Amino acid sequence: MSTKICVIYNYAQHYRKDIFCLMDRDMNCDFVFGDKLSDIKKMNYEDLKGFKKEVKNVKFVRYPLYYQKGILSLLHEEYTIYLMLGESICVSTWLMLILAKFTKKRIYLWSHGWYGKESMMRSFMKKIFFSLAQGVFLYGKHAKNLMMDQGIKKDKLHVIYNSMNYLEQRNHRKKLKETEIFANHFNNNFSNLIFIGRLTTIKQLPLLVNAVSVLRERNIEVNLTFVGGGEMENELKDLVAKYRLEKYIWFYGPCYDELKIAELLYNADLCVSPGNVGLTAMHVMGYGTPVITHDCFPLQMPEFEAIKEGVTGAFFKYGDLSSLVDGIKFWLSSEVDRESVRKKCFEVIDEKYNPNYQIEVLKKYLN
Repeated sequence: MSTKICVIYNYAQHYRKDIFCLMDRDMNCDFVFGDKLSDIKKMNYEDLKGFKKEVKNVKFVRYPLYYQKGILSLLHEEYTIYLMLGESICVSTWLMLILAKFTKKRIYLWSHGWYGKESMMRSFMKKIFFSLAQGVFLYGKHAKNLMMDQGIKKDKLHVIYNSMNYLEQRNHRKKLKETEIFANHFNNNFSNLIFIGRLTTIKQLPLLVNAVSVLRERNIEVNLTFVGGGEMENELKDLVAKYRLEKYIWFYGPCYDELKIAELLYNADLCVSPGNVGLTAMHVMGYGTPVITHDCFPLQMPEFEAIKEGVTGAFFKYGDLSSLVDGIKFWLSSEVDRESVRKKCFEVIDEKYNPNYQIEVLKKYLN
């Protein structure tokens, strides 16, 4: 039997089901998950034969820290390798890393790593944190390069990228075709922009509504669909009313039906994420739609690396309405071969941003 691995994560996010199930099947893992993470849907524990237990994530009152109750006792169990979510705000992870130094146990971290916006004190703490680990699995090359610049050894850093519900997406993708979903709703044949995700302040969505207004002033006819709900919804609706754009902007609302999401994304011309793009990039490109987001990479999530300028999307100047409008205008122009772009988006996801790629990286360094 291969080495027994204990996977300790902050939460069993539903979109991580594919990679967790592959690890469960191929890598002799037990799984321990935290109990709560905002309103993100939880995967079914019954899908994992190696599910061991759920522990309580205990938040500190005055600090942005948390502790996973009952984690330290796992050091006394049969495992020789622990794969933990690499969040330096988790106190129990720090304690596991320190205590493991007095044993023969090996701890690997799975993490965003570095962003490039860290303060001097934050950088100092994170450097210690990651240096305590046997190795670190990262979501992108950008973080790896930043960490090497900080003096963290290259051979400890392994780029694993990220994935969502890839297998389901691939199945839906085979059945997809162009439909009249937007034409039927808007009663027009304009180009269609889309945003999918939580409608939150950090996503800078008023900038997108402003861009639609400017485009229409320039006689570039577009529709926009928001898929998702959140704290900004009412403010966005007020802004839409101010510009009299109600006929051209659709608040579709939250949707957890992947087949319906697939139809929306596949038929859209372009996804625009004015704030950080994160998992949205993978989700959208998995259905063949290019993505525009901002160019301030220290503020981005690692998935921005899936966007290849002029191939699978583009970057606009951070916070610059004119730059965003110009970017959208190009991607809706006749110069863009929609079918060719669709294939390029599929290629990026199929090559790296999927659980099959991730499991091979994990096997290489953990077995």
